[in-house]
Amino acid sequence: MIIIGEKINGAIPSASALIAGRDEVAIADLARRQVEAGADFIDVCAGNAGEEELQTLLWLIDVVEAAVDTAKTPLCVDSPDPRTLLAAAEHVAHPGMLNSISLEGEKCELILPWLAAHPEWHTVALCCDNAGLAAAAEDKLRLAGELVARAEAAGVATERLHIDPLVLAVSAAGDGAVQFIKATKLILEAYPEVHIAAGVSNVSYGMPARPVVNRVFLALAIEAGLDTPIIDPCAKSVAETLFATEAVLGRDKHCRKYNNAYRKGLIGTKR
Repeated sequence: MIIIGEKINGAIPSASALIAGRDEVAIADLARRQVEAGADFIDVCAGNAGEEELQTLLWLIDVVEAAVDTAKTPLCVDSPDPRTLLAAAEHVAHPGMLNSISLEGEKCELILPWLAAHPEWHTVALCCDNAGLAAAAEDKLRLAGELVARAEAAGVATERLHIDPLVLAVSAAGDGAVQFIKATKLILEAYPEVHIAAGVSNVSYGMPARPVVNRVFLALAIEAGLDTPIIDPCAKSVAETLFATEAVLGRDKHCRKYNNAYRKGLIGTKR
């Protein structure tokens, strides 16, 4: 399981306020707490646009790199602008992950050659193109296939791709989670070397009691093959769902990860 900690993202109101106020202490604390909770990558996203986005992203990178050992817990550099993404990645001290490429615009043309020249980097790859997000599982598979083909043509190994089939909120698309799960299975059947990523909380947008929906979706998606969840690792209920699901599915030998998480206080309540 490869956990991407999502908390340092300007799209989140609480994080946006910290970023706007250049609160280095609070941002550093967010980074450290996510590492302590088991994150494998720390996502950094400015949440604004233009030249301001790049400057904000560079500031975030500096703050997080000063707070945690990014050789052990690398950064996931996050921007919808491919030029900003690459400029920020060049500023990073240790190889990490890009978030993200897709079939939109010239993202593949710009980012894949850079990835080919930087073989230690991975990337999130979104199943969308200039027509938008695909809803049906078969269309998600088609887009995933094109992403794989373009990566291979550029000399980027498919095991470096963390393909996100993009779950649609069930409040708007009732079968959004169903189509994601179906697509995950289809993609892994066709391209078993790739990873599957997901912004888990997207599934519950517009719903009350969102964490309940998120936890159920996380468990079902892990069973289908999700191995790169983008989540809040500090939320104990999320960690409990993740570790318990892996154990129940027989993917945690002797339940060692589950038991270690309990001993560290990441899950459960010690008596």
